Amino acid sequence: MNYKKYRRNPVMNYPERTWPDKEIEKAPIWVSVDLRDGNQALVEPMNVEEKMEMFKLLLKLGFKEIEIGFPAASQIEFDFLRKLVDENMIPDDVKVQVLTQCREPLIDRTFEAIKGIKNVIFHIYNSTSTLQRDVVFHKDKDEITQIALDGTRMVKDRLKNFDGNLWLEYSPESFTGTEPDYAAEICNAVIHEWNHATPNPVIINLPATVEMNTPNVYADQIEWVSKHLDDRENVIVSVHPHNDRGTGIACTELALLAGADRVEGTLLGNGERTGNVDILNVAYNMFSQGIDPKLNLENINEIIETCERCTKMSVDPRHPYAGKLVFTAFSGSHQDAINKGELAMKERNSAIWQVPYLPIDPSDIGREYEPVVRINSQSGKGGVAFVMDQVYGFKIPKKMQREFADVIQEVSEKEGGEVKPERIMKEFKAQYLELSDPFEFVSCEIEDQQNSDDTTVKVTFRYNGNLITSEAEGNGPVDAAKFAVRQEVPELDFNLVDYSEHTLGVGSHAKAAAYIELEDVRNENECFGVGVSSNITKASIRALFSALNRMVMKSREY
Repeated sequence: MNYKKYRRNPVMNYPERTWPDKEIEKAPIWVSVDLRDGNQALVEPMNVEEKMEMFKLLLKLGFKEIEIGFPAASQIEFDFLRKLVDENMIPDDVKVQVLTQCREPLIDRTFEAIKGIKNVIFHIYNSTSTLQRDVVFHKDKDEITQIALDGTRMVKDRLKNFDGNLWLEYSPESFTGTEPDYAAEICNAVIHEWNHATPNPVIINLPATVEMNTPNVYADQIEWVSKHLDDRENVIVSVHPHNDRGTGIACTELALLAGADRVEGTLLGNGERTGNVDILNVAYNMFSQGIDPKLNLENINEIIETCERCTKMSVDPRHPYAGKLVFTAFSGSHQDAINKGELAMKERNSAIWQVPYLPIDPSDIGREYEPVVRINSQSGKGGVAFVMDQVYGFKIPKKMQREFADVIQEVSEKEGGEVKPERIMKEFKAQYLELSDPFEFVSCEIEDQQNSDDTTVKVTFRYNGNLITSEAEGNGPVDAAKFAVRQEVPELDFNLVDYSEHTLGVGSHAKAAAYIELEDVRNENECFGVGVSSNITKASIRALFSALNRMVMKSREY
């Protein structure tokens, strides 16, 4: 790789920076450029119907500033804007943003397009970078500044024939490749030329048209220029980051620390080259820190479906917040931590979300019906236990979790890939609930002894196909059933190690689940059994026979 053909982009010397000591405390002014910047980057641009659907989605999400397009660039762009006007689709509290170069025919055509709109942001731009001044325009700084001033004058001159409310926005395009002092100089020239032509503040947009350095450099540029703008109290500082270096999110967040008031971006980061900044990503980051993002982002699935349909682009499964796998844990240690975190929140009745590996509650953005924990050969006992609890309601005892996880890992390794919850449940039934070899429980009768803590149990079961009825006493139904089995099947020598139970579901028709751990005295093997019944005593005795079958199965393997 011939790395010597490249050179470092300059880093400004700015020891007075203050942004590293600040925190993001509130949402910025959000501006969607999906219909302009996002649309022009599509292999197959949106048609009018798709643009309309996207516009309606942006309104539903709560955007109050939407860049509609470049109406002077093509008839399609012009007609779409006029369709919004003619069909009265633009709410009174929404500002429509239109983009144009600083050229008289384009500015005139743009004013023709916005006729009848109540609130308009008129966005003019020209490129200011050292490279483009040299190789594209062949102009010096004064000549480039004159382009911006001419554009500003033309907009100001045409205000007298416009009945709406207008904000001027100016962008020194390729700001990241422009000397900061010259960027401030040309922006101040525009501010003075505009000279409060309307009572609205001027929007100075400082775009990372191309990412050229690390995010801290962009933050330095934003803070320096922001502090050197004249009439700053009447200026809105805006940023428009792209993602060429893969740091668009970081650039945006650091720019907000550096004094930016406004962010232009797209849903899910669609845009030129590697994309624009993903507004959803930045907004959800704020949300995860307890900051109101000031957008309606509760249903990310609807957003994804609309964007994929209109842009004909798919969302990567690892895309932050939106990807299908971002709230999924395959790692055993991660699954165990998620399981314990959710249990801790329930036990503490906590209103604050604190679950390892999940920065936000997936249900807050409409992902509650997707499995957070998914099982493959890398998963552990915590993940399997989580699925059994969250999907099917079985709260497997901690010691049993390893036993069943080993079973599922073997299934995964044998069958390959992910093991779905229904496959896990199928194996749970086969391994615990439906075992009938050599024991098969048939029925039982329970009688408490008067003047005694003992219980008499008459239990009927099959052993190797033979029907047996046996009666015994014990200090409870399970203990009595244990003696009843041992007196009829003396070749088995086992001890009851542990017992637990819980309800499955709620209400009068809820069933009970019981778990019993036995030790095979002959070889010191331990194993669990599980029983389910609407009667807790029957569930316990079923669990005993389940454990006996697993004990015999293990002894055969042993």
